[in-house]
Amino acid sequence: MDGGKALVVGATGMIGGIVVRRLAERGGAPALAGRDATRLATLARESGGGPCRAFDAYDLDGCAALAPWAAQGLGGLDTVVVTIGVAGFGRAEEVTEAAAEHLMTVNALAPMAVVRGALPVLEPGGTVVAVTGAVVDRPLVGTADYAAAKTAFATWLGIVGREQRRRGVTVVDVRMPHLAGGFADRAVTGTAPGLPPGADPADAVERYVLAPILNGTEASF
Repeated sequence: MDGGKALVVGATGMIGGIVVRRLAERGGAPALAGRDATRLATLARESGGGPCRAFDAYDLDGCAALAPWAAQGLGGLDTVVVTIGVAGFGRAEEVTEAAAEHLMTVNALAPMAVVRGALPVLEPGGTVVAVTGAVVDRPLVGTADYAAAKTAFATWLGIVGREQRRRGVTVVDVRMPHLAGGFADRAVTGTAPGLPPGADPADAVERYVLAPILNGTEASF
């Protein structure tokens, strides 16, 4: 990544933070976007001094503006990594409309807006790596709203990837496995069902997120 121009959205989350640090170790100074301005500034200082910007997932126009901002600050943009998302559990009749809206906004509409805003500014040969999750392929009972939001985003990414092939932009849908680290325990609604032990987050990021960036692989994991 020496000289690479990357934007990491969700940089203060577990997955995003690992991505930022690993890119910095490889010589990058990525632009960072996340929810907490103070944590972003600290992470930016620790990872090469790249630009950072706080945003709110409910501000869809602000989400769409992240990639143009990063391209301006970095002098171009060749990689966008989108790691934002929240978990939510419960039978369909138990999930409130407010919780359902939140799950759809943070897991689908906001990341779609980020990618939509990135497409016009990504350089030919660029890469979008967006994290959806294993819930897309193996939804459990009690995850209807959560799975629906992630699946909506995954379907959208698949079509966008086909649309972008002609101009050489690769779109990678990363269906990250269940990870250790407590993501499911921080659900916005409900309680996670019994889950097997999670995979190591650092190893998973190397395999599922960084490998497509560094190897130029077009894939859906």
